[in-house]
Amino acid sequence: MKKSFLFFLLGIFSTCTVLAQGTIVKGSVKDAVTNEPLPNVTVTIEDSGLSTKTDALGQFIFNKGIPLGEQILKIEQVDYTTKRYPIIVNQGQTVDIQDMTLAYNASDKKDLYIISISDDQLNSEDDGLTSNVSGLLQSSRDVFLNAAAFDFSATFFRPRGLDNANGKVLINGLELNKQSTGRPQWGNWGGINDLQRNQEFSMGISPNDYNFGDLAGTNNIIMRASKYREGGRLSFASANRSYEGRLMASYSSGLMEDGWAYSLLASRRFGDGGYIEGTLYDANSFVASVEKKINDNHSINFTSIYAQNRRGRGTALTQEVFELKGRQYNPFWGELDGEIRNSRIRRIEEPILMLNHYWDISEKTSINTNIGYQFGETGNTRVDNGGTRLVTFQGQDSYIGGARNTDPTYYQNLPSYHLNVDGGPTAYDYELAYQAQQSFLNDGQFNWNELYTANASFENSVYAIQEDRIDDKQLMANIIFDTELNDNIRLNAAVNYRKLSSENFAEVSDLLGGSGYLDVDFFSDENIQSTDGVLTTAQSDIRNPNRIAQEGDRYKYNYEIDANVVSGFAQAVFKYSKVDFYLAGNVSKTDYQRTGLFENGYFVGNSLGQGPKAEFENFGAKAGATYKISGKHLLDFNGAYMTKAPNIRNTFANVRQSNMLLDDVDSETIKSVDASYIFRSPIVKARLTGFYSKFEDATETGFFFSEGAGSNLVQEAITGIERQHIGAEFGIEAQVTPTIKLKGAASVGQYTYTNNPNLTYYSQEFGTGRAIFGDGTTNLKNLHVAGGPERAYQLGFEYRDPDYWNIGVTFNQFSNAYVDPSALKRSAAFVIDPELYTDTQFQDATAGGDLYVVSGGEINDIDPTIAKQLLQQEQFDDYMLVNVVGGKSWKIDDYFVGFFATINNIFDQEYKTGGFEQSRRVDYRSQLDEQTNANGPVFGNRYFFGNGTTYYLNVYVRF
Repeated sequence: MKKSFLFFLLGIFSTCTVLAQGTIVKGSVKDAVTNEPLPNVTVTIEDSGLSTKTDALGQFIFNKGIPLGEQILKIEQVDYTTKRYPIIVNQGQTVDIQDMTLAYNASDKKDLYIISISDDQLNSEDDGLTSNVSGLLQSSRDVFLNAAAFDFSATFFRPRGLDNANGKVLINGLELNKQSTGRPQWGNWGGINDLQRNQEFSMGISPNDYNFGDLAGTNNIIMRASKYREGGRLSFASANRSYEGRLMASYSSGLMEDGWAYSLLASRRFGDGGYIEGTLYDANSFVASVEKKINDNHSINFTSIYAQNRRGRGTALTQEVFELKGRQYNPFWGELDGEIRNSRIRRIEEPILMLNHYWDISEKTSINTNIGYQFGETGNTRVDNGGTRLVTFQGQDSYIGGARNTDPTYYQNLPSYHLNVDGGPTAYDYELAYQAQQSFLNDGQFNWNELYTANASFENSVYAIQEDRIDDKQLMANIIFDTELNDNIRLNAAVNYRKLSSENFAEVSDLLGGSGYLDVDFFSDENIQSTDGVLTTAQSDIRNPNRIAQEGDRYKYNYEIDANVVSGFAQAVFKYSKVDFYLAGNVSKTDYQRTGLFENGYFVGNSLGQGPKAEFENFGAKAGATYKISGKHLLDFNGAYMTKAPNIRNTFANVRQSNMLLDDVDSETIKSVDASYIFRSPIVKARLTGFYSKFEDATETGFFFSEGAGSNLVQEAITGIERQHIGAEFGIEAQVTPTIKLKGAASVGQYTYTNNPNLTYYSQEFGTGRAIFGDGTTNLKNLHVAGGPERAYQLGFEYRDPDYWNIGVTFNQFSNAYVDPSALKRSAAFVIDPELYTDTQFQDATAGGDLYVVSGGEINDIDPTIAKQLLQQEQFDDYMLVNVVGGKSWKIDDYFVGFFATINNIFDQEYKTGGFEQSRRVDYRSQLDEQTNANGPVFGNRYFFGNGTTYYLNVYVRF
């Protein structure tokens, strides 16, 4: 593979040619108010494909491939109103336009959208259900991406059906996607919007200067102190979405005469609850960035980010619960001593430190060296109701205790449970269902007092708050090389290294008034005991049997994950008068290793110490071209072939308890192509793109309790997944008058599974073995991949008055969204009678341990027509959302004062943004009972519901 990559690079370099030009266009840009030079302004010769940026002194220059005759020079910068200057270019002559000015655009619309997306849509990165594509965090000049980021994101919409693990997020050139999930954890830099305005987004697999990238694009957030304009900003925001209020203050010095620059920011976001009940918000963020320009060639920048975030969580609801309590209902909170307390709290506290060195070797060659270190902790709390006390009789241990499920939506608390009886419900069953309904309607919240009362009655706590902790330490380093080989060819290359040391454990966060928590598995039913009478399988750590855990102690599981990633990429970009094209390639090596710190009773000999190392070698190649039919009409093509290592979560089996690796996990293979037609004129801009992506050998894992897989908590591993994403996206805008803009966008796709992948289950009940049903596959072929609506359409307009006020309205239609299907329900488990699982066969597994092939007696009264209906994937109803945005600003002396506001879903439309099928009762008879139950299924699909009417208001002062 390495030799092939070297030949690939030589092929890139050998195509280099030289083309000299004598015509020059240059100039400078200043702030219209302060008259100070503006760095990092984008300067474009329209309809030519030529673009550059101003330097620290506000200067720019074009000296190659410049079209002759009458041209339009466009200058634009974030936070400023775009300007266009007509110029005439003659062969061999210089056009020099000095001191062009840009006026600050006080509407500051971009800040609004960053807040909306990062806080409302991107803060549940742990499960990916509300995560959006990374590049959409920044405002894009692309009409379609603007619609996707600002209006479609509230619906779990994913451009081209891609998860945000398919995109890369970088800060100052260092990748920050989490190795555990592959996704960026937005909470690590939440609340620092004012210092994240300088962003470079490469759409899709198009070339970028820092990284090979991925299908969903690459977004590099530039946080260099010298790149911020001098000045400060104070703002206050009020909302009813995720937080209730936000205060933010920032100040930047700009590049001073002594070569120093600094930027500072502090913010606080707070609230007792957002749109969903009981979802508290408590976040504080601080940033300091300092840069020293040593000389004309060297500059060093240091950036530190501290973003602490604590949030109360909500959950998906069944249709039964939704109809009883509504979409704002959250079962995780209840009152304690007159205050709202949420049992599910997510904490993030992972500071980031970065040191960057910028070396301009010459006008055309530079080297950027970066090193970063991220450390800290994330935690998720929940109620542990398995507390017990130890009883020893005649030298033999037993455990007494355990407690009922505390979830108010636990199936035995709901009316449907009392109506799901053999032979149909009786009058008494209806009475019980009515009582359950009234009790749930009148209360239905978490009862904290019951937990404290129960703990006071026992020797040890039967209830405790468990926090699942991840304490990460990650070192990041890279060297990025950039050079212009000649007037037409630019070369980028980089070498990257990432090292992760991750501690994972459960911690007793709160004993809820008890004196201690017995660290054993109450559900262990082992009959064979060790010679001293201790139940082996019940022990989380057999080296510390029957330990009483106190608050702050680690219990249940405790292990470390070490991960290393080494990668390199090279890219050549060629620009000519009619055709631009690029070639790029990368190679990488990834390894993961688990080290157990507890010896689990179910996995004696396979849980303590270092486990086997998982290693993956990967490569990728991509290429693309833009053909310029004319200044207005362009054709763009991109293609890629790459392999990707699975993330940590999708590599290990029962990772909390053992060192086992998944049996047949492999690198994912991705093939992708897209083609676009682009039209650009002074009035109309449009893009139409068709895309196709094929994914092979993908892996997905999950944990849940199932009655169909041994009536216990299992890890489900779906391996060898194949799926295809095919569709088209379209965006168009027309500046019909100087103040009115019309716009439209559309995305039409189909994202489906194209094979029946392998399905395997791991559980402590299976020990070091694994279980499959029937032939070990699940029938997912032709089902839709869940992930928001496959079809989205927008019509809208914007009015921007010369007197500095503006308003915009968008109408957004969504359809073809599907529930996430249960793989277990579509396996052989659907046709096997659960009462006949005793016919399980045992075979030696090729990977070690036992393979449990679950067969048993098949259900013999299956109606094929009914079975097809039971297995039908649910499609959500279509819906429309109407959003309004507007603002006003004033200039008072040297201050800019203004406000902007949005109202989303102004007609309070009810809609489902996503959901999943439960896998608890999956056989044909159980499903038939579930779906014909008088009051709905007991274990029905669980749904995520979109917000109703919400608002966001921001008032700011800039100086």
